[in-house]
Amino acid sequence: MSSYLVLARKYRSQTFDQLVGQEATVNTLLTAIKLGRVAHAYLFTGTRGVGKTSSARLFADAINNPEAEPAIRKAILSGQDTDTIEIDAASNSGVDEARDLIANSVYAPMRGRRKIYIIDECHMLSTAAFNALLKTMEEPPAHVVFILCTTETHKVPATIQSRCQRFDFRNIGVPQIAAHLAAILKKEGFSAEEELLFQVARLGNGSMRDALSLLDRLIAAGEKKLTLPMLERLLGLPDRDVVASLVDAIAAADAAQALDVTGALMTKGVSIDQLLSTLAERFRDLMVLSACGPETSLVELSDESRAIAARQAARFDAAGLVHMITLVESVAGRAKSSSFPRALVDALIVRLAMAEKFADVTALVTGAAGAPARPTVVTTPARTAAPAKKP
Repeated sequence: MSSYLVLARKYRSQTFDQLVGQEATVNTLLTAIKLGRVAHAYLFTGTRGVGKTSSARLFADAINNPEAEPAIRKAILSGQDTDTIEIDAASNSGVDEARDLIANSVYAPMRGRRKIYIIDECHMLSTAAFNALLKTMEEPPAHVVFILCTTETHKVPATIQSRCQRFDFRNIGVPQIAAHLAAILKKEGFSAEEELLFQVARLGNGSMRDALSLLDRLIAAGEKKLTLPMLERLLGLPDRDVVASLVDAIAAADAAQALDVTGALMTKGVSIDQLLSTLAERFRDLMVLSACGPETSLVELSDESRAIAARQAARFDAAGLVHMITLVESVAGRAKSSSFPRALVDALIVRLAMAEKFADVTALVTGAAGAPARPTVVTTPARTAAPAKKP
């Protein structure tokens, strides 16, 4: 039985053209090579799964393999090239490893133009290891290039950062991740609903690797067509249509219907944390659509979901949605320590559905930063006409 290669490894970028979402960084690196201005040290930073280590390997290939020889590229990208030394700082964090690296760096490369050291998760290096590297990084041998990769730049000493050219890798956009997932599924012989791809991409939070890992879990279900209900069952997510019904009930100020829908979601096993998180995310999308219009790129939804969200956003105003997000966030924090969180959730749903009867939105939001943990519930008395002034 052949071992299964996870999608994140199987479809790891083999050329810069395959790297998704980092065009500006790629262009700068390739231009540096073209102009002969390759620096002696680089710092690649960004969240996990956005292409830092892949870019470091591809950059090493572009430097030491200008003719794009397949065998050399394969050796570099698989970590088997003699002139491209990849070090995992998480397991080689000590000063002794740093001293070995320094000692070996004086030797000329065996085949390529440069000897390239890729130090992954470099923030894991000890203070002593960083201090040992400092002098070498300041005045390295002419044939050495350091590429440091990290998800936590603040843990890298300023003295090290100042000796590197820094490149910040952006989180990858939802449409870009969704398109890449669709292309991979096609190669693997699967199909998927557009809604499923967008939801997986959103759950990836800007990380292609996280999105691919989730896609792997869905494929393991054994179905040839991947659907949104499959994802909802796998992760315990609230049903999209039921959540839409809940928002419609809130918009209609129908507290009874809103509570019924909430109860249905709870019966299906949706956790309170997941429900509140989903509500906050939905209200955020509606708020942006209400403030910016249905075509805004600030909301990353499929065409079908965008149309539904735009219809719902038209039933609210932006200020009211800001108020609702504040309420959901407040209850989410308090529910974690409550002995009866369901009561808080039900009270929240009723309050959302009866928003017109509560305190002035502007006053509440203005005081949100310094407000007490639990928002004050104040009913607004019916407005009466001012008495006429006596002549």
